[in-house]
Amino acid sequence: MTAPERPQHHGNLLLVDDDAVLTRVLARALAARGFAVQSADSAPSCAALLAQGYLPDFAVLDLNLAGTSGLQLIEALKRVNAQCDIVVLTGYASISTAVDAIKLGARQYLAKPVEVEAIVKALLQDQEPDAHAAPEQTLSVPRLEWEHIQRVLADNDGNVSATARALKMHRRTLQRKLAKRPARQ
Repeated sequence: MTAPERPQHHGNLLLVDDDAVLTRVLARALAARGFAVQSADSAPSCAALLAQGYLPDFAVLDLNLAGTSGLQLIEALKRVNAQCDIVVLTGYASISTAVDAIKLGARQYLAKPVEVEAIVKALLQDQEPDAHAAPEQTLSVPRLEWEHIQRVLADNDGNVSATARALKMHRRTLQRKLAKRPARQ
């Protein structure tokens, strides 16, 4: 009888997410696939790990970390290791944040829920990220509206009043739309 095959060691992976259950499940699954996983539950705990000299080869970042944007961590990760491959996960995907993530240096941007294999594939892919890649299927009208609102909101630095004026929409109507989850594709 032969011993079970051990997964190839890919390197150090920093997993940053404020959902303890998801972090535990993802950490276990990624470790089983050959990553040495270290996790952090907030931007300050991530910064503390990096300050202590932790050097990640890979990072999986949640976009929303208890009110802080995971995008803010990309620069710090690239500063300690310019070759760090970063995947951003989010439950509130939008084209504008995907473009921002890629411009800041993330390799990929994935919407939750996501399969572990998709994360591994995104981390280990050899191709360059394409922030302007066309979606595989046509987006629904409500989803297109959501994406457009998110882009205009990003163009106005998150200012809801300025965004409402740009969209020629009442501010309260815009606030109601922003409070809803994004429409399914």
